[in-house]
Amino acid sequence: MDSSAYGASLAGGTFDFLGFLKQPQTIVRILSWVFAIIVFATIVAEGYVSTNVGTPDAKCMFNQNDGACSYAVTIGVLAFLACVIFLVLDAYFPQISNAKERKYIVSADLIFSGTWTLLWFVCFCYLANQWGKTTDMTGIITDAARGAVAFSFFSTVSWGLLVFFAFGRYRQGVTEFGQTYADPAHDTPYPPYPTGAPQGYQQSPFTGGTQQQGEGSYLPPSY
Repeated sequence: MDSSAYGASLAGGTFDFLGFLKQPQTIVRILSWVFAIIVFATIVAEGYVSTNVGTPDAKCMFNQNDGACSYAVTIGVLAFLACVIFLVLDAYFPQISNAKERKYIVSADLIFSGTWTLLWFVCFCYLANQWGKTTDMTGIITDAARGAVAFSFFSTVSWGLLVFFAFGRYRQGVTEFGQTYADPAHDTPYPPYPTGAPQGYQQSPFTGGTQQQGEGSYLPPSY
């Protein structure tokens, strides 16, 4: 049985593109990528309107609050880039044999996904609040504004699922490590060193003769 760490086998192999695309985490990651594109592209293309005819200045369609549009665009662009980076890391993940490097990737995924779940929720609340306060609808494409609000909410859900998947991989890695790790201090691969004489030991045959003769029985040769 091949050992594994953080949701993937430690043994390297050929990359299965179709299998990679069918993974739930990959599907949700791609959806998050698409949602981010919709939010920031919609606001960039249709989120700024001119309130007065003939003036070059354009205001955000969300209650003329440029901060709301800027926040949504920034969050969307960063989410788009992050999805691309993590998709590449997910594809390369089974080829990484070092468990520590896998732990760093999974931890970064968990932290970033959790942070962006919160930021997308703030974005959804912010845009919905400003859209509810918008009174002047001149030149505003309402479907674009509602779409940006809706896909901000969808992004919150999708990034929350990414947190769930990342947390599952992190717990899987920690659990497997805990089950297979053994403290070397408690291992006894060798028997203890014997302190007494081993059983079956016999005295040297030369010592007996020396003790029997004694010191006085020795006669020097005569010349």
